[in-house]
Amino acid sequence: MFNLNKLSPTITNMIRFDHSHVMVTFHQYEKDKPPRVKKALADTICDALEIHAKLEEEIFYPVMRQRDAGEPFMHKAEPEHMEMRRLIAELRRTSGSDPRHDKLVMELMRDVMHHVADEETTLLPHAEAKLSRDALTDLGAQMTRRRMQLVGPKAGKLAKEHAVGFGGSAAAMVVGLAGALFAAKALGPKKTWKSNPA
Repeated sequence: MFNLNKLSPTITNMIRFDHSHVMVTFHQYEKDKPPRVKKALADTICDALEIHAKLEEEIFYPVMRQRDAGEPFMHKAEPEHMEMRRLIAELRRTSGSDPRHDKLVMELMRDVMHHVADEETTLLPHAEAKLSRDALTDLGAQMTRRRMQLVGPKAGKLAKEHAVGFGGSAAAMVVGLAGALFAAKALGPKKTWKSNPA
């Protein structure tokens, strides 16, 4: 029987992976790319950030607040997410050919880099010191299940944005294919094996 808890990375490693994915996508964004590619990359970034923020706010931050309400980063993390959402809303209303689009992407990247640096140098190590490996893995499994719920309805849209934005990058295709295969295995129908009596 498939057990997500046994396969899941820790929640802190999942958060780091999300950060890396968004930063790689930011680095694919160039001002001289065609407007539809810039828009697809920006949409990929926006979708990834919205899902990531929701996962942190629903699963990770409440646990950390409960463990250590005095952690200074906890008081600024959600307001930073709100500012990110404001920029995302503005970016979504801007076409890839609008000069403001480039400025908004760069502003969002600066804010995200600042947030990621704080989280990776302060909050994630703090969580790893406060929570057991089993607790971190259980939270990682919760995050994976919730991510599948959030991504499921958007899967086609996300795949299309990724394909246009990354324009045939072999690494992007491998990551996308691996993710699709994992999701299919995790969410697909359960097989039961029956032995035939001899």
